[in-house]
Amino acid sequence: MLDIPKRTSLYSQAAASIRKGIGDGSWREFLPSERRLCELFKVSRPTIRTALRLLASDGLISIRQGRRNRIISRGRCQPPTSPNRLVVIVTQEPVSFIPVASYHSISEMRGQLAEHGFVTEVFVCQARGAEAQRRKLVAFVRQNRVFCCVLLSVSKEVQRWFASHSIPALVLGSCHPSVRLPSLDVDQRSICRHAAGVFLSKGHRRIALVVPDSAVAGDLASEAGFLEAVAQHDQSDQAQATVLRHNGTAQNISTKLDALFNSERAPTALLVAKPAHVFIVILYLLKRGLSVPDTVSLISRDRDNLFSNVLPPIAHYALKDDTFNLRLTRLMLQMVDQGFLPDGPNLMFPRFVAGRTVIPLLTKPAIA
Repeated sequence: MLDIPKRTSLYSQAAASIRKGIGDGSWREFLPSERRLCELFKVSRPTIRTALRLLASDGLISIRQGRRNRIISRGRCQPPTSPNRLVVIVTQEPVSFIPVASYHSISEMRGQLAEHGFVTEVFVCQARGAEAQRRKLVAFVRQNRVFCCVLLSVSKEVQRWFASHSIPALVLGSCHPSVRLPSLDVDQRSICRHAAGVFLSKGHRRIALVVPDSAVAGDLASEAGFLEAVAQHDQSDQAQATVLRHNGTAQNISTKLDALFNSERAPTALLVAKPAHVFIVILYLLKRGLSVPDTVSLISRDRDNLFSNVLPPIAHYALKDDTFNLRLTRLMLQMVDQGFLPDGPNLMFPRFVAGRTVIPLLTKPAIA
């Protein structure tokens, strides 16, 4: 039976050429600069950088930021017999806590990677301080030959760690402003700016965003977009925007809402992040004697399949079926094929599903 030729990526060919050069003694203590390697092998700098990361993961060289890369082993110049095929999904929460939509996207991606010969593993790196997270990451990477990672709802410190190390990573969500990594997310900033605009166009002047106090980049972007819409509105209307941050528990959300609705800034419209929190908020309002939308209008920042099947249907934002999953899978296959992705955001803007939970303020009785 004939062997089917296997396609070899350009960075693998570059790594093999550098490996051969080291084995032949072309370089003694240090490799040439990235620019010189690009000239020698007629490839781009991203390709050379990926090849160097591959050689570093094999223990052949030491990559040093701002300095020449040191050769640390000549005894390992033969290509590894078992290629590195491990893709790791790094998350701060147990898998059971991952939102259904994200879980579905990751499952689709894992299936596609498996078809291409890659093994995926979930690594839970819970937030117990930046130093503890760093130690846990370093220990995991040392014990496993990790090819690349998907970062799901991780802290700024974890994002920074990957940005400063040689393991390719895609952020499933948004990057913090100080971090340069490739990312894929819906445009939370634009969504919340649009939602605030919907409320303002319906005559609401006291509006609130209910969002986890997570320090996750997407939630911070949500706050920024929400406040921008009010800041850009006609100030003669004296519109007020409140950001209500909570720890995710029903008790804490209810306590924060109590303080808000007992104040002089009681809102007539709420934008709520996370589907589970939408139902907590609706139950709170019912308990208080307030109904949606008769006394409080409501929009969900995120999608849940139940939103279109309840009465009244809940206004929310949603991508077309499988659009996000297809984009994620395409980016991951590009990363495992090329060994890198260009830094920067890949943002998607979902459509607004109006539902029936937003009505003009003028048709509503005042909140007691």
